[in-house]
Amino acid sequence: KTRTIKHQKDTRSSIFYLLFPRFCSRASREGQAALSMVLLIGGILVLIGLSIVFLSSSFLNSSQGYRLAQRAQAVSASGAQDALIQLARDKDFSSPGYSVAVGSSTATVTVTQGSDQATIISTATVTSYKRTVRVVVSRNASTSQITVLSWTQT
Repeated sequence: KTRTIKHQKDTRSSIFYLLFPRFCSRASREGQAALSMVLLIGGILVLIGLSIVFLSSSFLNSSQGYRLAQRAQAVSASGAQDALIQLARDKDFSSPGYSVAVGSSTATVTVTQGSDQATIISTATVTSYKRTVRVVVSRNASTSQITVLSWTQT
């Protein structure tokens, strides 16, 4: 005995059409292909959009970090310049630490005296960026002239 299978559309489950595509009409298969293509293109566009957002966010963060690091460097250099002015006014100036306000930031400056040299260390922190300037100067005892021997920025 041979059985005859009658073609009936199963509207209860779309998995039926995926498992048995020969029972689907041509329009149904074309619709599934179009839907798959739309989902694929949509996924690719979302991926490209997220990549652009991530890249622009990292670019902005790196630019801001560079700007803050430069500001910390400028503030610490200003503290060292202030200490040089203090030494020019008083050749015996020494300080365990004083603050120099530069805008909304502050540099902490220490000045230590040696026999004929003085060492200035100026440190500034802007947000999480810390920069230090170390200056070694020599003093002429008779003329009180100050000469910068080294200027190191870290």
